Amino acid sequence: MSVTIRRVTAQEFPQHASALTELLRDAVDAEASVGFLPPMSTAEGQEFWQSVSAGVAAGTTLLLIAEEAGQLVGTVQLVLATKPNGLHRAEVSKLLVPTWAQRRGIGRQLMRAAEETARQHGRSTLVLDTLQGAGSELLYQSLGYTAAGVIPAFARVPSGELEATVVYYKLLK
Repeated sequence: MSVTIRRVTAQEFPQHASALTELLRDAVDAEASVGFLPPMSTAEGQEFWQSVSAGVAAGTTLLLIAEEAGQLVGTVQLVLATKPNGLHRAEVSKLLVPTWAQRRGIGRQLMRAAEETARQHGRSTLVLDTLQGAGSELLYQSLGYTAAGVIPAFARVPSGELEATVVYYKLLK
């Protein structure tokens, strides 16, 4: 099957909210470092996606989804910098692929689509962060992202420990 990646508008966001909440819950249950600790309640997920919806409506967040045979198989966000000296930047946020669909190149496709969307919106510098040692580091490195530095004790993991995060950047051509 073919994966289709597209941007979600504010008007169509509500039809995806439930699937996005379940995708986030899947990531949290798999102990992905995405800002939540398991168990994540449905209400927490819905509240998060409502804040994303507000960013989409305001035009400050660009939400991309990947679909296969009508089913959500991934998402990523570009959060556009809005300060006058940062209108060339965006943060890549919440790259999520359900555990059952991982290792099929969907994350890579989403990242490439995010980069192209950034270019279309005049963004030439992308930043992101990920837990040090996470498998996602290999993906970002293979896509040409450069580690800018490590922040120790940045994110709490399900065991209760504080782990380091790595900040990456990519200058788009």
